[in-house]
Amino acid sequence: MQDFEYQKPKTIAEAGDAFNAQSDGSFLAGGQTLIPVLKQGLAMPSGLIDLSGIEDLQGITVTGASLSIGAMTTHARVAASPEVQKAIPALAGLAGGIGDPQVRNRGTLGGSLANNDPSADYPAAVLALSAAVVTDKRRIPADEFFTGMFETALDEGELITGVEFPVAERAAYAKFANPASRYAMAGVFVARVDGAVRVAVTGAGPGVFRVAEMEAALNKDFQAEALKGIAVPEADLLADIHASAGYRAHLIGVMAGRAVDAANANGGAA
Repeated sequence: MQDFEYQKPKTIAEAGDAFNAQSDGSFLAGGQTLIPVLKQGLAMPSGLIDLSGIEDLQGITVTGASLSIGAMTTHARVAASPEVQKAIPALAGLAGGIGDPQVRNRGTLGGSLANNDPSADYPAAVLALSAAVVTDKRRIPADEFFTGMFETALDEGELITGVEFPVAERAAYAKFANPASRYAMAGVFVARVDGAVRVAVTGAGPGVFRVAEMEAALNKDFQAEALKGIAVPEADLLADIHASAGYRAHLIGVMAGRAVDAANANGGAA
């Protein structure tokens, strides 16, 4: 691992100043992706700005029909939060299924979204729930945030401060996980928000995406049977040593049906 300057600011403003003072700085959240990358020599930042000391980036609050979660809130805290379990149980369940206990106690919501791994779980929740990613500069709607594999709408040095989730009328997440990594080979988050259904898929393509045909069917009839005959084109999906594109296409349909069933079986939230 190469030499770099390490800083641990106490405020968001200090973090921004520290980043701007570096020729090639990197924000450090939970480090679940960045630290392995540094060890392999695939990134050589001039400085690391550790965000763990910034209290304003942590915490969970519910105001009316909105759930706000700070960017440095860990997966374990989201999973165990009574506020999240009550407002959006599906989000708590998703967080509880990320990786293993070590990952859940270090990894953060903001770090996951900023990295935008195509197999990460949180992007599916953010997109399906029509959430907004809040930064130190602006508020970015979910439909505009994810731009490609490991790419987002964030500008250089822009820092995620939190995420605002609308409380869903119905929501559930189902994923087929790689047995080793627990990353989603195909994960589907289904949610009805403000009377409209949104279906977001992670793990199966080069990035998280919505399935308009499934959304249209579920808007008419929110039952798993409504999804029969709907298939995502294989040409748009990933194929690797873990699964073919055809297998992932099949998984999307199965996981979507399970998510709908779970949402209906758990009183509108799962």
